[in-house]
Amino acid sequence: MSEIRIDDLPVREELRGKSPYGAPQLDVPVRLNTNENPYPLPDELVDRIAERVREAARHLNRYPDRDAVELRTRLAAYLNDTALNGSAVNGSAPAGTAGRPVGKENVWAANGSNEVLQQLLQTFGGPGRTAIGFEPSYSMHALIARGTGTGWISGPRNDDFTIDVPAAEKAIAEHRPDVVFVTTPNNPTGNAVPAEAVLALYDAAQAAKPSIVVVDEAYVEFSHGASLLPLLEGRPHLVISRTMSKAFGAAGLRLGYFAAHPAVVDAVQLVRLPYHLSAVTQATALAALEHTGTLLGYVRQLKEERDRLVAELRGLGYEVTDSDANFVQFGRFEDAHAAWRRILDHGVLVRDNGVPGRLRVTAGTPAENDAFLEAVRALKKYEEEYNA
Repeated sequence: MSEIRIDDLPVREELRGKSPYGAPQLDVPVRLNTNENPYPLPDELVDRIAERVREAARHLNRYPDRDAVELRTRLAAYLNDTALNGSAVNGSAPAGTAGRPVGKENVWAANGSNEVLQQLLQTFGGPGRTAIGFEPSYSMHALIARGTGTGWISGPRNDDFTIDVPAAEKAIAEHRPDVVFVTTPNNPTGNAVPAEAVLALYDAAQAAKPSIVVVDEAYVEFSHGASLLPLLEGRPHLVISRTMSKAFGAAGLRLGYFAAHPAVVDAVQLVRLPYHLSAVTQATALAALEHTGTLLGYVRQLKEERDRLVAELRGLGYEVTDSDANFVQFGRFEDAHAAWRRILDHGVLVRDNGVPGRLRVTAGTPAENDAFLEAVRALKKYEEEYNA
């Protein structure tokens, strides 16, 4: 077979020269680069998953529930228990907001939050339409936009990585995007977006188009504050996107979901693939939802470890972005990639996201974090000796 490259194929022009999403997976003792939850699922949950999957396996000759009714019902109950009414992990609802409990008609689920975002862009974006995000932020927003033929607009942030709200409002008024992405806590920087900022951007988006506003809350269980779920009340163009990959320690499950007005849920079903969630996926997710108390206990431990990393890194003299997630952005480095390499030389893999002068580390177990801090202390010593 003759050798050809991607550029030799008749791919769409907007995909030429682009790179797929990914993070290096190197064989090192400590991997803190992909924001995974480091704690394996407890044995009792593993046993419950096996029971549910075994029962589902008896019916694999039949298609799964294409509307995932039981799963959506349980996800709605989880959202009501931990977000609307105040979470055991975080605080109560944002001041000045009110909301009513969500039901299964408000919730949609798919194979990871990325498929959720893809379905939203297939429904509300597409050729001739645009989406805006405020970068640096989750790079998949732009990649999925490109993959769905949606034009991408990079919106402004301040030097401290907060959203420049007046500039963002101006950009929304100028470009009149069809979809607006707000990531809180933001990835890769870790900082949260205040409710009043989200409300200002929502109002600007409705005045301009109106357009769909997607609040990506993949890391919200790790936040110091509460979910913005109560903001859904009275805002039919607002979507809150979530995942089971992070707080639930179920990255391998691939289960994402969103909450929104029932009309948004109905609209997304116009583009979903038939029977997109397997019976095994639904059974596994339902088992995990039976053990939220245990899983959120791990979240509390990770929040403590994250705060320890912030304090230790600042004590070493590094600039650290305030984090509401399970990771920490730190710097500044004259050469971030060289710093990444020196940390890797100590057997610890962190993430070089391309944010100038900064790296990102996921909060791991206490032992993993100790190894990371030892590597960073060695890096700091090298920097001081090099600059002496």
